Amino acid sequence: MFRTQDLTVTTPDGGKTLLAGVEAEFPRVGLHAVVGPSGCGKTTLVKALLGLVPRTGRVEFDGNEVHGPSDLVGRVGFAPQFSIANPKLTVEESLAYTLDLLVVETKVRTQRLEAILTTVGLGAARHTRVENLSGGQLRRLGLGLELVTDPTWLVCDEVTSGLDPRSEDQILDVLRGLARERGKSFVCIIHNLSKLSGFDRITVLGQGVLLFQGTYPEFLGHFRIEDPLHLYERLNEKPVEEWQEKWQRRPAHDSSEALHVCTPAGGTSVPPPGAPGGHALPAESLRRPGMIAQGWTLLRRRWRLFWRDRGNLLAMAGITFGFPVLVAIFALGGLPQIGAMALDSNAGFLEALQQSMRHQREATQAANLVVGLVLFQVILLGLTGANNGAREIAAERLVFEKERMNGLRTPAYALSKVIFFTGLAGAQGMWMAVFVKLACRFPGHWWAQVATLALSCVAMTLVSLGISAVSRTAERASFSSVFLVGLQLPLSGVVLALPDYLLWICRPFVNAFWAWAGYFNAMTHTRIYDAFRLTNERWLPSSDFALTVLMIQALAGVGLVLYGCKRLRWGEG
Repeated sequence: MFRTQDLTVTTPDGGKTLLAGVEAEFPRVGLHAVVGPSGCGKTTLVKALLGLVPRTGRVEFDGNEVHGPSDLVGRVGFAPQFSIANPKLTVEESLAYTLDLLVVETKVRTQRLEAILTTVGLGAARHTRVENLSGGQLRRLGLGLELVTDPTWLVCDEVTSGLDPRSEDQILDVLRGLARERGKSFVCIIHNLSKLSGFDRITVLGQGVLLFQGTYPEFLGHFRIEDPLHLYERLNEKPVEEWQEKWQRRPAHDSSEALHVCTPAGGTSVPPPGAPGGHALPAESLRRPGMIAQGWTLLRRRWRLFWRDRGNLLAMAGITFGFPVLVAIFALGGLPQIGAMALDSNAGFLEALQQSMRHQREATQAANLVVGLVLFQVILLGLTGANNGAREIAAERLVFEKERMNGLRTPAYALSKVIFFTGLAGAQGMWMAVFVKLACRFPGHWWAQVATLALSCVAMTLVSLGISAVSRTAERASFSSVFLVGLQLPLSGVVLALPDYLLWICRPFVNAFWAWAGYFNAMTHTRIYDAFRLTNERWLPSSDFALTVLMIQALAGVGLVLYGCKRLRWGEG
């Protein structure tokens, strides 16, 4: 059972109290209804039970204190108001991947998949994508995803809200069937007061305080109403403090502690342990796969989603193949000069530069063109990296939080994202380097230039992925990442001359400088390099040193991803 003691929740700034000293009990009796006027703290209460929001006081489950969702893994499920699943997956795929993440044995996964589809009535819709499901089907899928680990308790946040009467009845029938046949208990936020007679126990909240807990007949008697639809009218007759005081002064025999199993009209009773349907699957079937197995499942799922999201795929293809072409177009007018300058340096060339103003001017123009094109590549790869990672984790944060509640390991999720996007960004950077080098006939060492642009794109992608992990919304993450890319050009110091003290403060964090310097320094001993250095004596790091710094930036992005994923973000949206 759940029990709360002096449970208090405030807004993050402490300016408003959402729950005030709630002392409540939810015994194992089948279906619990949580009701109350809008804004009274119903959702806050169920999230506090699960450890999803910061709170004071104490929450216990089966006698053990609940500090966070990890204390309830495999024993308590959470079905939010709207199903949390990837919209591009089918119903069967959503359930199958979740089973792969959370259940070890192949035979158990297969049996449970079919059992869940049958239980929630989605067998006919198994090949339908989530984005095409009706509201009632989405609620069924939400329940099905929670049944993967076969928890004994499910907490449902407005699981019937917004449904037509028929769909609402069907969902409640599914819950009653699970309570009756499988011995499960449910805590359900519900708005339709006419359905309260079908619940075994009712909890009433008002303005963040507990006003009542008990059976349906006790509920009618306590508020002196014949129809539950009159509840809110009755509550408005007195200040909430008087209702709270009345509940606190209830007779001792009215206490929930005396209640074990109740079966009101239309309600359900919980089978005792050992009775048919009164137990979960064997404990060994609930062993979680290891981190590597979970990571592999996430990679397979991400790969499928990558190819299935046609809109995103087309946009990414346009960026990946369009940006290099854009660089080549800007280089068209200067290709003859670049070709003439792409030769190895020699003493005669240097002497000609020093002695002839015309040669020096032409060589400087060609060198500056190359410098600009290299920097253009780097900035475009920065935008590519921001596009890759900025929205990824923030956009599917609730999916991750939901799966983490059920047993997904945080490092498995974070590292699966790192691996997938490292591969993607590395391929994009290499393609940019190879295409532009061939199209523009840039001189220099192949391995250094290809590695530099590939690592540059990887570093920006991982940093953007980290920004996504610590951001509350995908929009905020996207804005922050694009803003970061926008600062790359002025802070690099390649185009604009910054004060030295500011330059050295910013330089370690500026991806564009290290990528540009590493690429351009690979042109050492070419005429382009000599022409540039003749008029620019600034310090340039070697290609190896630049690659090292880019690697450090990439690792910093990985650290930010791990940090952001570790934080709980249920209550911040």
